[in-house]
Amino acid sequence: METGGGYVIFVKMNVRSAKVDDVKAIHGLINAYAERDLMLFRSMAEIYKNLQAFLVVELDGLVVGCCALEVIWSDLAEIESLAVDESHKGRGVGSLLVNSAVEQARVMKVSKVFGLTLKPQFFEKLGFKVVDKETLPMKVWSDCARCTKQQNCDETAVIKQIGNNQ
Repeated sequence: METGGGYVIFVKMNVRSAKVDDVKAIHGLINAYAERDLMLFRSMAEIYKNLQAFLVVELDGLVVGCCALEVIWSDLAEIESLAVDESHKGRGVGSLLVNSAVEQARVMKVSKVFGLTLKPQFFEKLGFKVVDKETLPMKVWSDCARCTKQQNCDETAVIKQIGNNQ
């Protein structure tokens, strides 16, 4: 919802699976954060290879946010590459992406979704709990090998149980 000239304007955001045409926008969103050392870089090739894992939020025909859901194991998936265009922050884009990814995991019968984040408060508002990173399986750390901060990681692990009764 936006306000303009005393009127309230309802804006509909559309969350959907990513398409090949979205790769350039996804790449731009992710790497804008990576350039500030807030996220890992993703090459165009990586994004194409994992395109089926990405969700995007589209607003007025433009991709304004993205994230990927990677299944790690039978009971665990990770929310990765959550990025929102700076001009659309605070408008619910990130929440819509995370909730959609959690729902996607639920449909796939994955019981836990986690993320590694610099903004744990954002995830806590969506029902995630902060956990010790060491409680996550070793497979989680495969991306850490290419991170410049691997010896001084400043990310917080968050996890959400999404069993059938939730």
